[in-house]
Amino acid sequence: MQVYLVGGAVRDQLLGHPYHEKDYVVVGATPEQMLAQGYQPVGKDFPVFLHPETKDEYALARTERKAGHGYHGFEFYTDPAVTLEQDLMRRDLTINAIAQDDNGNLYDPYNGQKDLEQRVLRHVSEAFAEDPLRVLRIARFAARYKKLGFKVADDTFRLMTQLAESGELEALTPERVWKETARALMEDHADEYFEVLRACGALKVLFPELDQLYGIPQRPEYHPEIDCGIHTMMSLQQACRANYSLDVRFAVLVHDLGKALTPQEELPRHIMHEERGIQPVTEVCERLRVPTNTKQLAIAVCKEHLKCHQALTLKPGTLWRLLQRLDVLRRPERVEAFVQACECDSRGRLGLEDRDYPQAQYVLDAMQVVRSIKAQDLPPDVQGSDIGEMLIERRIAALAELKAQHAALTI
Repeated sequence: MQVYLVGGAVRDQLLGHPYHEKDYVVVGATPEQMLAQGYQPVGKDFPVFLHPETKDEYALARTERKAGHGYHGFEFYTDPAVTLEQDLMRRDLTINAIAQDDNGNLYDPYNGQKDLEQRVLRHVSEAFAEDPLRVLRIARFAARYKKLGFKVADDTFRLMTQLAESGELEALTPERVWKETARALMEDHADEYFEVLRACGALKVLFPELDQLYGIPQRPEYHPEIDCGIHTMMSLQQACRANYSLDVRFAVLVHDLGKALTPQEELPRHIMHEERGIQPVTEVCERLRVPTNTKQLAIAVCKEHLKCHQALTLKPGTLWRLLQRLDVLRRPERVEAFVQACECDSRGRLGLEDRDYPQAQYVLDAMQVVRSIKAQDLPPDVQGSDIGEMLIERRIAALAELKAQHAALTI
């Protein structure tokens, strides 16, 4: 029985890139031998075991072949006779097909180290085109390693395009698409994920609402970059630069979907695009089974982001109602995330990436003001429905005072 460290841990170790998970392949062993040594079985489709102490994953060496449609259409074969080279051949990229033994010796039958040096994402074999999930994985790797200069090899890109055109992508489960997308959104250059998907034709299959934004013009005095798709990617870049949460990054990604629905005769203006965007944002979230909190923030940002941009000029009562809709009293963290997403929208514009956005601090100050006014601070003779009415009156009055103070400071 021989054990090798494989995959991402070897790749990132060679790149000097941080990694957290370790995966191992076991050559020359049977499931019975693994169980006898205390390993815990966890694999459903093929034998995978957890180490009794470290809980790292150990998979028996295996081969696979396409036997059906989509991501799950594979048959796996495990046997002690399966070699390390055979196991590595089924992997997606050459840089993921490098193994390391206990002594630190590297086994690289498909020249992954050369591709690491040349910064190339290259498929191991033509079998790459049998698994549609690999299109998303390659796009995610492109996002992860963009800062290191990695590019997708031409032949690999050809196979990705082939997969996008084959109808295989439609067989991916919503959970798998969301998992890969969520992971990609948390990379430093998440925009590259969507750019690669668009370039190979996968974006229009998996995210048609996003793909439709490209080529839609905006008024250049507000959007020097003009193109709605470019603006969306620039806004996402801002969210990545600020290291914002997944919820914020996703909200930024979909905040302008309504602009793809603007009637042709109204362009380049986008009147009511916030309201138009609610339906496509909701449809994307439901199709991908996006988590509830993520979905709720995305819809709020889509619907209300112009209100945040206008915050300094909003009437106190209007600002209060905006904060109410954001659930300010129970979920202040949602207000904070909302402000962050709106700030990314404001700065995701050509030449305006570093401009001030005083609306952010103003809305956060407003949040603190209204949250500081509590029922126990009211006169004891105020009872029943009068409590709610007086709280609203006092909160709006406090917002009016905040607005006056802010105006005095900016004179």
